[in-house]
Amino acid sequence: MLLPSYLGGRWVAGEGSGTALNDPCTGLEIARVSADGLDFGAALTYARDVGGPALRDMSFAARGRLLGAIASRLGAARDVWYRSALSNSGSTRADAAMDIEGAVQTLRYYAALGEKLGESKFMVEAGGDQLTRDPGFQSVHFWTPVNGAAIHINAFNFPAWGMWGKAAVALLSGVPVVTKPAVSTSLLAWEMLRDVTGILPAGAVSLLMGSGQGLLAAVGREDVVAFTGSAQTARSLRSQDRIQDQNPRFNVEADSLNASILGPDIGVDSALFKVFVDEMSREILLKAGQKCTTARRLLVPRPVADSLVQAIKAKLEAAVMGNPRRADVTLGPVVTKQQQRAVQESIDKLCTVARIVHRGDATPVDADSDVSSFVPAHLLHCDAADAGVVHELEAFGPCSTILPYDRGDDAISLARLGGGSLVCSMFTNDAALTVKAAQALGSLHGRVMLVDDSIAKSHTDHSIVMPQSLHGGPGRAGGGEELGGSRGMRLYHQRTALQSSVATIAAVRSSALEYSL
Repeated sequence: MLLPSYLGGRWVAGEGSGTALNDPCTGLEIARVSADGLDFGAALTYARDVGGPALRDMSFAARGRLLGAIASRLGAARDVWYRSALSNSGSTRADAAMDIEGAVQTLRYYAALGEKLGESKFMVEAGGDQLTRDPGFQSVHFWTPVNGAAIHINAFNFPAWGMWGKAAVALLSGVPVVTKPAVSTSLLAWEMLRDVTGILPAGAVSLLMGSGQGLLAAVGREDVVAFTGSAQTARSLRSQDRIQDQNPRFNVEADSLNASILGPDIGVDSALFKVFVDEMSREILLKAGQKCTTARRLLVPRPVADSLVQAIKAKLEAAVMGNPRRADVTLGPVVTKQQQRAVQESIDKLCTVARIVHRGDATPVDADSDVSSFVPAHLLHCDAADAGVVHELEAFGPCSTILPYDRGDDAISLARLGGGSLVCSMFTNDAALTVKAAQALGSLHGRVMLVDDSIAKSHTDHSIVMPQSLHGGPGRAGGGEELGGSRGMRLYHQRTALQSSVATIAAVRSSALEYSL
């Protein structure tokens, strides 16, 4: 079956035999996709000219209700999505929940935010400035949605949340979306959009199935590009002539060597020690480690390092790698044979400075190793003095490295060697150290999570991205920002300085929402 794209308000199939989508556990072909011969320029024009005006004519509240309707429809059909995630991504139930429930809950959050923003269609900031001696000549700043399209290029690991998390913010802003899921896991995105097309205004959301080669050649000045994937691909996209000429907004979420720190005050008998062990074990196993926020570097006090190794090993030894259709399986495959090779090559490179302290059984349960894409769980150990590549190379699979440290300041310095990350977490009851960590880690991390005993049971895991908080990071992580409540809407709005008379400014204020992004 050749899955068509949804462009220009209709389903249209690409040319040729296309690229196969496979089950990473059985190796069987599920469907094919092709974007050959499709008119990307026409698709973007349709989104801008048809979808854009329809969305901008709606209030924030009306756009929020649109998101709420999508969330309700997707939530009602979640069993279908779980089956798709199983067949095309090799997801266990827990793996799929992170993606699918994350998508639904993010849509619901932005639906509620739309209702809160109300019946206005644009925003004006509070206050203003007198510009000359004449008090009648003043300035205010207001925000209006861009008149382009949002081009979303998503990664293979979150086909549901990646698509709807980005789309929710753009649609609430009044900007139409052209979304391109990663080819290898695009079945779920295709099925979800097919289920909600009747809810959406014409041109509000388009879906490109297959290669996006040539898509950015049609980008315009008011378009917004949001890319999630490798830093290498991001560099290639940013360097395209059309991007340089048109200079659209370009948001990137790329590689990230996230760290998690066990504080120097935490001993093996501490409650936070057990929390850290449980959470870091899940980091390796959940989604087979294929999360952009996975804790790749575990920074632990040297006196408890051996105990921590044994505790995490015990968790990993109890894991079952195999066919995710089995209820007892807790570690599924990575998404493709190509990804399997890439992860193993990265682990081999890490092992030039680190040693393996745990490697799971390489034979998957109820699956053929020759056709499946499994990578056993790996736990590495590296003395911090020899850790160069550990701070430079991300093995995007079920692998983390323990790095012992001597002092709290050393842990903070090691975390910063990641060169810019999406998230760093610290588990400690040392109040002074948490303040120091927040200040020292903030400049190189998009999110810092500091966990003490008071929130040990209630905090979300290190990897969990909440719609209320910004997602993105500086440096190696791409320099982008997404989500963060209304903050994510900045990407899709233009802030403009309005200089005019007091009367005109009052008239603008009367039709706008007083709000600052």
